[in-house]
Amino acid sequence: MDTRRFENRDLARIAVFTALLTAFSFIRIPVGPVPVTMQTLAVMLAGTILGPWLGALSVLLLLALTLVGLPLLGGNGGFAVFVGPTAGYLLGFVLGAVVIGLIAHQGHRLIWWKTAIACVCGGMVVPYLCGIPVTALILGQPLGTTAFSAVAFLPGDIVKAVLATLITAALWRAYPAAFPSSLRRQTQSVSSSLQ
Repeated sequence: MDTRRFENRDLARIAVFTALLTAFSFIRIPVGPVPVTMQTLAVMLAGTILGPWLGALSVLLLLALTLVGLPLLGGNGGFAVFVGPTAGYLLGFVLGAVVIGLIAHQGHRLIWWKTAIACVCGGMVVPYLCGIPVTALILGQPLGTTAFSAVAFLPGDIVKAVLATLITAALWRAYPAAFPSSLRRQTQSVSSSLQ
């Protein structure tokens, strides 16, 4: 295997998902200090498709570009984004991508129910655990009040987890080259598992 080509392919995947995260952050519904966005779906897909480390790197690249001032998070950029009410969720996206990838790619086999669990744990639970306390702290609210207000995000996030699971399964069948080679080596067994 050509190591350099493999690395270039990984860089391309990271860049594609950074662009996807950016695009999805512009699809938003303002519902208070923390808007509803499609960004969570992109984080779920980054973890399920790229795996834990490349998925997290795609999120980190987006955050690094945002930190230097590029308006990539729904039109916002600069240091202020990282001290606002959504700062904890941004950290949760990085950790969430790692958790999603670790669960979904565990055993080097992609199975639909494991992918769904990964999306719920890494795409919902982890961002909530990181985001709710930071939002409460920045807004000066009781933790319980902030947690209760986050309940409004649950239905949409459940739908995103279902979509991410379906998209991952469909992409695996249509274009397995999008996934890491460790999964592609299991083409026969994984294909039968997702059907």
